[in-house]
Amino acid sequence: DNPLLAFSLIKRLHSGWPNVVYSDEATRNTQALHAGLGEVEQELPGAEDLDGAARALMRLQDVYALSVKGLASGVFQRAGQPPLYSPGRRVPLSADDCFHVGKVAYDTGDYYHSIAWLEEAASLFRLSYGSWNLEDRSSLEDALDHLAFSYFMAGNISHALSLSREFLRYDPSNQRVSRNVAKYKKLLETGTGASASPLQRPNSTRLQSRDAYEELCQRPRGQVGLQLLQLSCSYETNSSPYLLLQPAKKELVRIQPYVALYHDFITDAEAETIKGLAGPWLQRSVVASGEKQQKAEYRISKSAWLKDTADPVVRALDARIAAVTGLDPRPPYAEHLQVVNYGLGGHYEPHFDHATSRKSPLYRMKSGNRIATIMIYLSAVEAGGSTAFIYANFSVPVVKNAALFWWNLRRNGNGDGDTLHAGCPVLAGDKWGAGNAQMPWITGKRIPDTMANKWIHEHGQEFRRPCSADPQD
Repeated sequence: DNPLLAFSLIKRLHSGWPNVVYSDEATRNTQALHAGLGEVEQELPGAEDLDGAARALMRLQDVYALSVKGLASGVFQRAGQPPLYSPGRRVPLSADDCFHVGKVAYDTGDYYHSIAWLEEAASLFRLSYGSWNLEDRSSLEDALDHLAFSYFMAGNISHALSLSREFLRYDPSNQRVSRNVAKYKKLLETGTGASASPLQRPNSTRLQSRDAYEELCQRPRGQVGLQLLQLSCSYETNSSPYLLLQPAKKELVRIQPYVALYHDFITDAEAETIKGLAGPWLQRSVVASGEKQQKAEYRISKSAWLKDTADPVVRALDARIAAVTGLDPRPPYAEHLQVVNYGLGGHYEPHFDHATSRKSPLYRMKSGNRIATIMIYLSAVEAGGSTAFIYANFSVPVVKNAALFWWNLRRNGNGDGDTLHAGCPVLAGDKWGAGNAQMPWITGKRIPDTMANKWIHEHGQEFRRPCSADPQD
């Protein structure tokens, strides 16, 4: 549940085993150790998993405005704010952990993040300098070397020179760093070096709504804005015999766009059944890109599709969806149930569920656009993971076993722009609904942080949600 522990575990499983197997101490048992590693190697996380976990920590740092120094010490805190999450066991990151996160940023030219993490790595290495940790794959010299170049690329030549000189105190024979020192001195003497300016964070969000998205993600327990007086909670039968003996517990979250939360929509046993059915089939989630579908950094999750023939629980869920929404959730009028797991740092940046182009793959179903979404939370989270509606300026926290429903289209068939929404990254816990795409090795037993989505299309709903007499509606 703790992302820092998750990162440390992935790193240990990726790099710790080879350190042991190929160490001098293992020479007497080389054959047995190599054979043992060979048996489990395919199940262990790889370099892509480890780099993905490092990027996940940077994503959490950004979205929740967390201090790198705090994260390194095991604290999830914004400056001047109470902790967003207080783990039962506080475990700090090592200097080598911080170096790896900084190195991942460094390798992509992201000096905004590399400087913060490499600074922390260098500070921790300085404290332990002279002691040797078998699991470390980096050193103070490595941190200083990468940090100096990061500052150089950021335009801070004087600090790059200072760090390079510090490096030479530990390794005075390094010719490359000596040449860098001469280069930095010349740049400062001639005044031709770039002037230091505040580092700008890379804007990876594809829509121009990053600030609003992150502010909504940071709100405690999803504040809903100014319409509280018009909102209500009620027991709903929706004129359905299915709900007469056990009405749906409906909380009206927002009027425009219309968003409702149905509490206790699914039982614990049903949620576990759906997670168990989906677990073996989870694959990296894709997004529509023109007429194709592809992986994207703005959607990090794993997903699987379940037909109603997969299990009686899935059929029962379809019947429940039909009862509370009044819509027909059966294919071809709707898509199959999509089960999604957000793992470490999993998220989905601002997007619409409905197609905004006629070239969208959604139209290949020949059942029209997505008229409505129902999102079922199959697990609880300790912090983060809210669904943020960007333009409507409210967010809805994860409520275990509840279902969130909204209309994507207006009655005239046009898309509702107020439904632009995002899945905030999970800070602590594991959200089933949209999942981590990079760690297939964790899906064998327990799959946390999961949701199930049902997208209902226009065709087949003409008499269930008819047009209005007002063409603007």
